[in-house]
Amino acid sequence: MSLQYISDSTGKTTGVFIPINEWNELKSKFKGIETEEMDIPQWHINILNQRLEDYKKNPGQTLDFDEAVDDIEKDL
Repeated sequence: MSLQYISDSTGKTTGVFIPINEWNELKSKFKGIETEEMDIPQWHINILNQRLEDYKKNPGQTLDFDEAVDDIEKDL
């Protein structure tokens, strides 16, 4: 298998690229493997859609990740 590893700027491996022909072989060998990546519960989808809708209505109400963590850590 000719995998390609994807790394970030520090050299840490963050992902793997599988050529499509090899992915198709894996799907035929291991039935249902592709459903693992796509099987998102409907309630997750509903929550994400609601959050996106809320963000579009009030984009100024959000914090970036670092601000949110700082805010949480203040109360610990």
